[in-house]
Amino acid sequence: MNSLPLTIKTGEWKGGHIQGIAVDRERKYMYCSFTTEFVKLDMEGNLIGSVRGFTGHLGCMAYNYEDGRVYASLEYKNDAIGRGILEHLGIKEEIQNAFYVAIFDVDKIDRPDMNAETDDVMTTVWLKEVAEDYLAVWEENGVEKKHRYGCSGIDGMTFAPAFEGEGQRLLVAYGIYSELDRSDNDYQVLLSYKPEQLKPHEALLTAENIHTSGPEACDQRYFVYTGNTNWGIQNLEYDSYTGNIFAAVYKGQKPQFPNYPMFVIKGSQAPVVKELVGYGGEKGKVLELVGDGVEFPYGSTGIISLGDGRFYFSEDYYNAEDKAHGSEICLYQYTGEEKELFKK
Repeated sequence: MNSLPLTIKTGEWKGGHIQGIAVDRERKYMYCSFTTEFVKLDMEGNLIGSVRGFTGHLGCMAYNYEDGRVYASLEYKNDAIGRGILEHLGIKEEIQNAFYVAIFDVDKIDRPDMNAETDDVMTTVWLKEVAEDYLAVWEENGVEKKHRYGCSGIDGMTFAPAFEGEGQRLLVAYGIYSELDRSDNDYQVLLSYKPEQLKPHEALLTAENIHTSGPEACDQRYFVYTGNTNWGIQNLEYDSYTGNIFAAVYKGQKPQFPNYPMFVIKGSQAPVVKELVGYGGEKGKVLELVGDGVEFPYGSTGIISLGDGRFYFSEDYYNAEDKAHGSEICLYQYTGEEKELFKK
């Protein structure tokens, strides 16, 4: 893939704004999630196929070169985001809170408007820990608190070498609520899964079968101290060129933190067990950052590392007249320079 387009135009979609992107470098397809629509393009931006029928939030995506499928975060919940999606789709009923890894057999996506429930293109794996942390309610100093670690669900997702042990892991990042009056939501939380531990639990997800087929526990749980962010890690991307993991967020609002839009997690450094700041003495496996953070305006709606120092970033937009969302996916070069980490 030495010769790559500088810009790929996704076209405009009404399912919601672009949430994540992935690429198959060998067969040259680009994949995009537009909140409630999955889109497959060639590298010139021509539409190959699309999938609809989600009543949940489809987020960050990652291509798995070991099985040729695309993995994405998918969440169903009755908070502001979930209710907004249901309203957009014209659905009045409440849905069950549930969180999944959605796995797309992208070879089968060959035409527009395929159905996620009936066209045999998607399976899902339920994530037990996410549901437990999202639904957690407890009392602290006489005050009721909800959502352990500030968990609002999941979004960022990437495949990366294991921090501990051998082989590849799927890393799934929590969404984090922006609650400024609590101190136990200042870490990003990453769950690590061995891909082989997900496969036996893959199941069809339908409106009638919001299932709970998933592993009993993740492989590991990691924490990254960034300060509170608005909805947690939006896009997570491992980069084999640097060996690090790039995490794009919506900036936080707590004044005691610098509130960067991007953080770089050291991929080669083993986690260290530490007492977690603001968590009442709880300890966890903490991953270290490269520097404090990065001032870079793109990444929250899609990052792709090409593994050779080049990246694609989604530059999203909204067409108010047509009430449709699109993106120009632009090629950047990694520089390693603190003031300008990427340039076109």
